[in-house]
Amino acid sequence: MSQALLTVIGEDRPGIVAAVTQALYAADCAIGDASMMRLGGYFTIMQVIDYSRDFGAVEAALDPAVKRLNLRVHLDPISSVPAQEDVANVRVTVYGADHPGIVAGVTEALAKIGFNIIDLESEKSGNPERPIYVMIIQGSAPQGLEQVRLTLEPLKAEQGVEISVHAIDTALL
Repeated sequence: MSQALLTVIGEDRPGIVAAVTQALYAADCAIGDASMMRLGGYFTIMQVIDYSRDFGAVEAALDPAVKRLNLRVHLDPISSVPAQEDVANVRVTVYGADHPGIVAGVTEALAKIGFNIIDLESEKSGNPERPIYVMIIQGSAPQGLEQVRLTLEPLKAEQGVEISVHAIDTALL
């Protein structure tokens, strides 16, 4: 079995997931890790697939869905890399008035303490006059919860956002 990273983007509409997964099934592919979600008015799919046929056969199997739903697809062969052992043990929630630099500031601070981001979701909400930015980060904090809190505390005033840091009970996972 070989592996590939599949990225699909298209205007959000019903049937995208069904069309893509049916095409992969028809090409004898197995879906591994996956993230599928609406971002703005678009729907995105990112997933690792295992395939046993020729790489071109996978592309050919996806082609009818791509054309019918006007999707953009990027398929990259990848080497098998075992998943990292670290498990998300900290959740960081950030919200406040939307402005450039929130994600960059928070993630840079976390990177400096070796925080490994495992999942990051963000959403712009509110209204056009008063947009609000909400970001939820889950990750592994090798220096512990308190170090994450201390590192992010100055950003509250610098970025003008609220930040909360909570432990994720890994025993429940």
